[in-house]
Amino acid sequence: MRLDGIPLWDGTEYRGPVDLAWEPDRITDLNPAAQRHGDLCVLPGLVDTHVHLVGYAGAGEPPDFATWPLTTTRDEQVLHGAAHAQRAMRHGVTTLRDLAGDEAQIALRRAFDAGILAGPRIQVHGVVGMTAGHNDLFVPPAVPLPLRKPTADGPDECRKLVRTWARAGMDGIKLTTSGGVLSIGDRNVWRNYTRDEIRAVVDEAHALGMRVASHAHSEDGIRVAAEEGVDSIEHGTLMSRDLAETLAARRTPVAPTLLINEAIAEGRVPVTREAMDKAAELVATRDVLLAQAAALGVRFVLGTDANGHHVRFGDQLAEVVHMTRVLGLDAESALRAATSDAADAIGMPVGRLAPGLGADLIVLRGRPWERIEDLATENIVAVVSRGRLVAGRLP
Repeated sequence: MRLDGIPLWDGTEYRGPVDLAWEPDRITDLNPAAQRHGDLCVLPGLVDTHVHLVGYAGAGEPPDFATWPLTTTRDEQVLHGAAHAQRAMRHGVTTLRDLAGDEAQIALRRAFDAGILAGPRIQVHGVVGMTAGHNDLFVPPAVPLPLRKPTADGPDECRKLVRTWARAGMDGIKLTTSGGVLSIGDRNVWRNYTRDEIRAVVDEAHALGMRVASHAHSEDGIRVAAEEGVDSIEHGTLMSRDLAETLAARRTPVAPTLLINEAIAEGRVPVTREAMDKAAELVATRDVLLAQAAALGVRFVLGTDANGHHVRFGDQLAEVVHMTRVLGLDAESALRAATSDAADAIGMPVGRLAPGLGADLIVLRGRPWERIEDLATENIVAVVSRGRLVAGRLP
């Protein structure tokens, strides 16, 4: 397949009109050309580094976030996850990293990779969290095993859970180093894990070739995660100036998950008063701190926390636009955060359009590297994922 004479933004910069050719699943040729499509452009498929595929994917107002997983069979949940992944793909998000996965998301990854279903590229991280930690508090306390998520306490148990997730086929580990927003009875400032436990998780994961993404809202949670060498920070909400300088120097990726916390804080999505209050407390100081971090050179990447209940799959393009408003990024920097920088952050050979890389691309009306508002779902003309047309029509 090919596109001739189409203006190209390649994941890092504007290259002018090109002839672009690909075959499943590899870009084969890219050469300068005379322009034939004046109002169109092509750019890489987007990469969302922080999603949760297993959530309600139906129409209308979603059901209660806490009880839906307890009242829906696992088989049905997997179908909702497939629907979310395909919706994201049709909206130009061709790579997703699930940061609270288990065998269900691994099954989706394998089915998409094998071509059983059309779907985006997926990475799956298993969570290592403590008893009474952020990941342990998404269901009411009275709910017994096996409906509770696995926990690990003490360095040895932490190492064992990392190994268990590696055996299951996980791509990486998500570690909780602070409390959270949607977890029940939780507090953002609560410490999650001791330094020895965090060090054990990072050491074991790295020994097994797995990246570690750290959920961290609080300053203390961000600090200990950074000091112990995690590979990315998720949220990073209360990032102090000295932490921003450290993360910028190390080029540690940070996924700020902007829209979801605003939606929860303002009560625009179905949430408890507890969650609203926690989110509002974070958002009250977040914008100044994160804008300061961006100015200091922190490497922000696209990460939405999309779950179907509070942020819909397909809203990723709106998150990229919002990154320019909150973080102060220019249009091209925001696009890099959603393509080449995000792909590099998770180690995937996508996010750029160049010979030999994966054939994931969006054909779009407009010039989003100049005017970020052109990055909108209504401007999508076609989406190619793994070299195959999955939405719209190629010009």
